[in-house]
Amino acid sequence: MTHNPEYDSLVPPPLPYDRRGFLVTALGAGFALAVQPVMAQTAITTSAEGLTAGEVSVTTADGAMPAYRAQPAQGKDFPVILVVQEIFGVHEHIKDLCRRLAKSGYLAIAPELYARQGDPRQYKEIPEILAKVVSKVPDAQVMSDLDACVAWARGNGGDTARLGITGFCWGGRITWLYAAHNPKLKAGVAWYGRLVGQASDLTPKHPLDLAGALHAPVLGLYGGLDQGIPLEGVEKMNKALAAAPNPAGKASTIHVYDNAPHAFNADYRASYRKEEAEDGWKRMQAWFKQHGV
Repeated sequence: MTHNPEYDSLVPPPLPYDRRGFLVTALGAGFALAVQPVMAQTAITTSAEGLTAGEVSVTTADGAMPAYRAQPAQGKDFPVILVVQEIFGVHEHIKDLCRRLAKSGYLAIAPELYARQGDPRQYKEIPEILAKVVSKVPDAQVMSDLDACVAWARGNGGDTARLGITGFCWGGRITWLYAAHNPKLKAGVAWYGRLVGQASDLTPKHPLDLAGALHAPVLGLYGGLDQGIPLEGVEKMNKALAAAPNPAGKASTIHVYDNAPHAFNADYRASYRKEEAEDGWKRMQAWFKQHGV
């Protein structure tokens, strides 16, 4: 990373809990093992033509974290979108989403947020990923790493005064949390991220707890047939947002696609729903534009 004292202060200091060294130091190619076989007939592949795209190294509070970055090859001062992975890590689908955003003029960066806990791409079963990797990732670590990505983007062609975040599945929940964490965020778009849950040492709060603490408005995109995120929880979140004392909370909204399951934007999986995914992408782009990203 190029040294730039103007944004060095954005890299957070070491966190108070013990963090092991990085187990993942580079991004792999292809798709995660747990999502094989990939639905090749629907999986979208976005060309890197006209883009600067590939793996980068982001300086964090305790070491170097791999990330995927895509941005237009020409120009500078691009608005920045943080892209937060599903439980499967930064595999080909997440990289492709970054390239799609870059084609629209953004610097999109997707950090491997499980890099200290393990590589979810190597496990063949989802329960293994949850038990061996995801359950060990502290929210505070994730917030710190995303802050580090903002610092990296600011020094590498991004205009972080126009900062947005979007996340999918596990990353959808993180999107809500980051909107309550970073006062400089302009907008967020959360795709089918968990809204409620039990508090723990690593996950002390969930989106429902933070509806009144959002610094930036969030658009939630959810499936009415999502068996893991009941509509009861979505309704609770909508009520909490409507009652929120803060402008960003009141400006946030959730759109439910009645006939869509979980992961309806995951074009490489059987859960993909083309109509809802394309509509959600348009809504996301409009949301970012509306809020200055």
